Formats: sequence, structure tokens, C-alpha cells
Amino acid sequence: MLSDELAANVRGKLGPGQAPAKVHVIPNFVDVEAIVDGPRDNAYRAEHGLEGRTVVMYAGNVGLSQSLDLFVHAARTLQHQRPDVVFVINGDGSARAALEADAAGLPNIRFIGYQPKERLAEVLAAADLHVVPLRKGLAHSSVPSKLYSILAAARPLLASVDQGTEVARTVEAAGAGLAVPPDDRDAFVAGLQQLLADPQALVERGRSGRRFVQSWASPAAVAVAYSQLFETVVAAR
Repeated sequence: MLSDELAANVRGKLGPGQAPAKVHVIPNFVDVEAIVDGPRDNAYRAEHGLEGRTVVMYAGNVGLSQSLDLFVHAARTLQHQRPDVVFVINGDGSARAALEADAAGLPNIRFIGYQPKERLAEVLAAADLHVVPLRKGLAHSSVPSKLYSILAAARPLLASVDQGTEVARTVEAAGAGLAVPPDDRDAFVAGLQQLLADPQALVERGRSGRRFVQSWASPAAVAVAYSQLFETVVAAR
């Protein structure tokens, strides 16, 4: 399983004689050789006029599962308090048109389409802070792959997710940012303000996240976890 929540769900469905202890959690791996701690001032920033700005980014599917209304609200709230900050939504999806309409006239928010896969590391590196917003209830059954990619890129993040779920626990364990309750505008803005208040601490949080993901979800770490599992299965026979 990919998370403790999914493992608990499977264990709850086991019938008589089926051992819950046989359900194990091993995360998907992220390629920490392809996604690295790259320079912020890169070609992506230059192409989109982001040089010299503090970039808060959401990168991924722009759908109904992501509470990106929080993102637009934060841009509207902080446009005068933090004129140095620009909010970037990099992606496409069914909710994008409505979000663009809501954000019309805001000078501090940009919508940028999906980039080629080979530019993933560059896009992630261009942000000073990433956000992972999931609507209430969804973090119990979902671990976005972007979570590990952000950590591999050595970038901090603000997660707006159900408390105590895999995403929230990972952010805390990695020391990579903050997790706030889902669909809570005030908590989301407060979390952004707290993180953005200390740029050097942001950098350190990003580095901490990369160290964590290298030990937990790198190809080498996942291979060790599978090897240990196989050894346990063989020994039990």
C-alpha cells in the first residue's frame, strides 16, 4: 500500500483467516537523480517574467479535487501586503476556466499550461514555495505523486489537507513545511504568511525535505523496503 490510510482500509476488508499483518506500506519512488535541487533563477522563470519574485506555485491537475479557490483567495489577500510574491498555477484541467475568471484583474497570479515532462525538475525548482491543496476527505485516500517530487526538488510546501493523513504526516516528518486544515481560507493564508516570513528557513525546509525523501522514497530506499519484505515472506514459508 502507498499509505497507512490505504493499508487500514484494506485490513478492514480482510476476511476470516486473512492476516492484517501481511499488509505493508511501501511508497512509490521518486527519481532523485532526475529531480534535484536546481537553481531558482532558471529558463522557466525567465520565460514567464518571474525573475526577482517570490514564487508560490501549484503544479499539477487543475481539477475539482484541488481546493485552488484557496490559492486565488490568498493572491487577493496578499497582493498589497506582499507585492513581491507572485502566485503561479502551472497546469490545466476542468476547473481552470472558473479559477481564471475568479482571478481576473489580480496582478499577482499567473496561469501557465502544462510543461513537457523533461522540464519537471526545472518547473519545480522555479518555486520558492509549493502548495498541495486537497478538498476535505480526499487525503484519506490519496497521496499525490507531486508530494515526493516537490521534496526531491528541495522545495518547501504548504499542504492544505486532512490532519493526521499521510500527506500531513510526511510534511511534518520531513520538516519540509506546514500542513493546515483543508478548505480553510484563513488557515491557508496564515500558513503562507508564516512560511514566507523567513526566506532562509524556507531554503532549509526544502533541503530537509530532500534528505527525507532520499531516505524514504528514493529508488534505492524503496528497493531496500521491497527486499526486506521479500526476505520476510520467504522466511515465513
